[in-house]
Amino acid sequence: MVSALESITPIEAWTAHLGGLDHSLPSTPGTPSHTIAKMREKSAGHAGPLKKLMVANRGEIAIRIFRTAHELAMTTVAIYSYEDRLGAHRHKADEAYQVGKGLTPVAAYLAQDDIIRIALEHGVDMIHPGYGFLSENAEFAQKCKDAGIIFIGPEPRVIAGLGDKTTARALAIGNGVPVVPGTPGAVAKWDEAEDFITEYGFPVIIKAAFGGGGRGMRVVREQSEMQDAFERATSEAKSAFGNGTVFIERFLDHPRHIEVQILGDAEGNIVHLFERDCSVQRRHQKVVEVAPAPHLADETLQGLFRDAITISKAIGYSNAGTVEFLVDQMGRHYFIEVNPRVQVEHTITEEITGIDIVAAQIQIAAGATLPSLGLIQENISKRGFAIQCRVTTEDAANGFQPDTGKIEVYRSSGGNGVRLDTSSGFAGAQITPHYDSLLVKVSCSGSTYEVARRKMLRALVEFRIRGVKTNIPFLFRLLTHDVFVSGQTWTTFIDDTPDLFKLVTSQNRAQKLLAYLGDVAVNGSSILGQSGPPGLTEEAIIPKFMQREDPTKTLDTSQPCLTGWRNIIVNEGPEAFAKAVRAYPGCLIMDTTWRDAHQSLLATRLRTIDMANIARETSHVLQNAYSLECWGGATFDVAMRFLYEDPWERLRTLRKLVPNIPFQALVRGANAVGYTSYPDNAIYEFSKRAVENGLDIFRVFDSLNYIENMKLGIDAAKKAGGVVEAAICYSGDLADPKKTKYTLEYYLDLVNQLVKEGIHVLGIKDMAGLLKPAAATMLIGAIRKAHPDLPIHVHSHDTAGIAAASMLACAAAGADVVDVAIDVLSGLTSQPAMGAICGALEQSELGTGIRHEDIQGLNQYWTQIRQLYQCFEANVRASDSGVFDHEMPGGQYTNLQFQASQLGLGTQWTEIKKKYIEANQLCGDIIKVTPSSKVVGDFAQFMVSNKLSKQDVVDRADKLDFPESVVEFFQGHLGQPYGGFPEPLRSKIIRDRTPIDKRPGLTMAPLNFKKIKADLREKYGKTITDTDVMSYAMYPKVFEEFRGFVDKYGDLSVVPTRFFLAKPQIGEEMQITIEQGKMLLVRLLAIGPIDLDKGTRECFFELNGEVRAVLIEDRDAAIDHVAREKATNEPGSVGSPMAGVVIEVRVKEGQHVNAGDPLVVLSAMKMESVVSSPVSGLVRRVNVNVSDSIGQGDLVVEIHKHENVAGPRYPGDLEFKEVKE
Repeated sequence: MVSALESITPIEAWTAHLGGLDHSLPSTPGTPSHTIAKMREKSAGHAGPLKKLMVANRGEIAIRIFRTAHELAMTTVAIYSYEDRLGAHRHKADEAYQVGKGLTPVAAYLAQDDIIRIALEHGVDMIHPGYGFLSENAEFAQKCKDAGIIFIGPEPRVIAGLGDKTTARALAIGNGVPVVPGTPGAVAKWDEAEDFITEYGFPVIIKAAFGGGGRGMRVVREQSEMQDAFERATSEAKSAFGNGTVFIERFLDHPRHIEVQILGDAEGNIVHLFERDCSVQRRHQKVVEVAPAPHLADETLQGLFRDAITISKAIGYSNAGTVEFLVDQMGRHYFIEVNPRVQVEHTITEEITGIDIVAAQIQIAAGATLPSLGLIQENISKRGFAIQCRVTTEDAANGFQPDTGKIEVYRSSGGNGVRLDTSSGFAGAQITPHYDSLLVKVSCSGSTYEVARRKMLRALVEFRIRGVKTNIPFLFRLLTHDVFVSGQTWTTFIDDTPDLFKLVTSQNRAQKLLAYLGDVAVNGSSILGQSGPPGLTEEAIIPKFMQREDPTKTLDTSQPCLTGWRNIIVNEGPEAFAKAVRAYPGCLIMDTTWRDAHQSLLATRLRTIDMANIARETSHVLQNAYSLECWGGATFDVAMRFLYEDPWERLRTLRKLVPNIPFQALVRGANAVGYTSYPDNAIYEFSKRAVENGLDIFRVFDSLNYIENMKLGIDAAKKAGGVVEAAICYSGDLADPKKTKYTLEYYLDLVNQLVKEGIHVLGIKDMAGLLKPAAATMLIGAIRKAHPDLPIHVHSHDTAGIAAASMLACAAAGADVVDVAIDVLSGLTSQPAMGAICGALEQSELGTGIRHEDIQGLNQYWTQIRQLYQCFEANVRASDSGVFDHEMPGGQYTNLQFQASQLGLGTQWTEIKKKYIEANQLCGDIIKVTPSSKVVGDFAQFMVSNKLSKQDVVDRADKLDFPESVVEFFQGHLGQPYGGFPEPLRSKIIRDRTPIDKRPGLTMAPLNFKKIKADLREKYGKTITDTDVMSYAMYPKVFEEFRGFVDKYGDLSVVPTRFFLAKPQIGEEMQITIEQGKMLLVRLLAIGPIDLDKGTRECFFELNGEVRAVLIEDRDAAIDHVAREKATNEPGSVGSPMAGVVIEVRVKEGQHVNAGDPLVVLSAMKMESVVSSPVSGLVRRVNVNVSDSIGQGDLVVEIHKHENVAGPRYPGDLEFKEVKE
């Protein structure tokens, strides 16, 4: 080939290459030939002698060169390392061969002799080196020439002359081109730069003499950094370019990096293709490039072009290259170097000139001249602007740490003015740590800089890349920063602008959702308390309602109703609202369906979406309701803990859909929505945020009727602007003369104290359903007589089956509001039926203003929803008048039954109810509402677990490890019970703890909300809001677990409940609306086999018609099924008194323990339990580890008992401790 080229002129060589078509006949007569090669030749119009081109590179640049080669009718050859065997460039070439077998991933592409061998063996005519690797290696260029292969680039002598940056500097100086002051030659040792630094001072920049791309560069600003920076630069340069030689220059602050694209031929013709602004860099690596450079004076531009051509001609440059300059703030330019190769950013020059630079490279290398290619300076023009962004697999939020792994989703941009150059841009691509992190180059062009910038933003928005992190969020910030918008960037702009790292990250909603659905498909629902699948497999039907004015016409519920009692609160204030309620001639209702009803019957598991779906209809048909109870109480923490929903977002969502009916929340006085005491400022802040987010009425109570706790909640609600409904908790039976503790006088005295606090409404909170009709008449009648202007609101539960009769009695006696639940969610431990109460009152003068037919319509919807949630149904089948004995609150009745089952005490439910009575007596016959009811419940389970009678507790109180909730109650953490604490039991239980005889939160230090918010933002990002701060303040651990779940799976509140709870069926289409106008169509295609090494399965989904795969841990595969050893009857054989998970082991083998010392901590349900040593002795064996799941009776620790110490404590002593929030 070489001899053929030497026998003719260069232009004739290229003309020969453009020779006639190959008219050889196809193998089968009469059949036209349609091979790829023939079609390429026909398209190109020639079949010349230079037919085969190898790219000695990889990735996107290899593919970019292949494309032009194919347009020139050439056959292409790729090389690849073993680690790159799945690289896309291998498949884009006509032929591909492995290079550098046995070498490292990078060294394989530097294996010059092996590359030449492959080229010769397979008839390669030309080699294009791309950029990086061997593109600036004169030795490799010479080897190609020696082998008779055309090297597409400058002559070896030119590469050698320009590759040594010190030689290039000397060339510039010799031709009158200005340069940045620098060392006259290479610097071998760091201290050799001392004379230069003495003359010019710091800062300086150390630069690799034989490479670019930011490798081997270090900026040094003071002497102490010099040695380390020098050693790192030389090491990096040697690793990247095979030569560690460096030189040193004076470093200019805030310069622009401008480069001029040149083309030259063998006859000495040189043209420029204008300039590019490459100032946006990070660690000397270009991030974004612009062509042409904005806001450069014409005088500066002409000087750049003139000097670029001067240097190129001086060295006899041919082929494509880039002459690089720094331009200071005064517009003065300084030569840096010549890059004798194609640049990464050559694409934007192609976009503004219309010239294919790679095609020109190939043609020039084949012998063509610039004039023959039409490349004459006066004919070259530019049009518009182009911007290139390098999308990399780097995490900008983590110091641009390169990310690796499998691309799960890849959706690219496109459209007018968008060019993509990529390699691994496809789903399933493996991003390895071996090579550059560049994923795709995005080049956007437009008529102006601003048009191109906006087009780039649009293009980046269109990308969807999942599985690996990318720098796209950073590019968003960069492209929208005022400095970039102005086009006035400089080389250290990124380093100087920390605001660029305030990133807005992609939500990645679809992929996170698939991860959750895949987890449910493989492992089933993880929602605690669920038993079986949901009972409804179809979407619930929203019933139609008829207009009040014309019952023949359908009510339009497309928009919420705007008429209702809330208007008075908003427009006139709480006092006016209270007066209006009192003046109402009938009896109003509060609907508990959205809170207490499902808490009592469905373990508080009702999700926001199922309330929101009927919310607008509810706003219309219940517009005359006093309020909807939809927030507070157990729903707050359960929303986060079990449903993975934000309780504040529930409030905001429902508020938008129901703007007219007041929302009510159950608030535990000084405990807000928690189970413990908080600093006063937490209660005030919580109340303020609640009103801001849509709450209207605070039903403030205290679980012990402790007025000091209630005062705080009342004042906080009042200052927040809410309606204060102070509720007294009802217990006992004031109509029974034998019950003398909670008498009518007791309740009237409480009411009088609350009225003095300036409450707006009085609530009667009968949590256990103990209020019988006769007592109701007495109580309401007496209060009405004492306070004729005070609105009275009564709440009860139907556990005994008498709540309807009692509520009617309350209404008749003067109550203004009674609580009801929609029929299908009423009765038993819930509230009485809405239909029954409203129907009965309508036949009196106390009508509620709620129509029977509207109630029936709502009931149709909620009948479907109860079927949907049947997997959470409590095992309560009938009324239980035994509640008059044990006085267990309705909500606790079902929850405690479930909790007992989880603790292995399910078969002893009857015994637990009996012990509940005894535990209450031991506590002093207290008011029992959460959290005081929980104290009694824990106490009862403790007694059943340890087979303790009431007398056993009294006799052994100073030795037993009581549940922590019980100890804290007796200490005074909940406040002071009416009648005081029983002594000496209190002293025996709390022992050396200090009793609390005042309001518990009185002396607590205030919370620093700003610090909490800052800490949370540091951990979770800038999406943290003031309401998140309050969620954390109430429940720190629960909030952190909730955020962790959301970070992993996204916002699942939008997922229909039947998909949220049930395993998806193969082929079933799931329609999930993630926001208005955005619906995901999801279909499970298959679940792959288990990977026994990793314990994972792949789940394959179709998402909006696109196949996606997610990797799911199969938790069954990870379970080690071990038959655990059981404890014996020996005193030192300590067994677990309950089923649970070990969360802490506090002893080790050989350790001495005393009777009562804690051994391990278990977790079950919402409590931690400490297993204590029953004897003193040495720990012989610890039989559990943290995270072990153990059953009741499993051996925990074996202790060798000391015979010379006090006798054993009660075997199996167990301390129940409520999880502290």
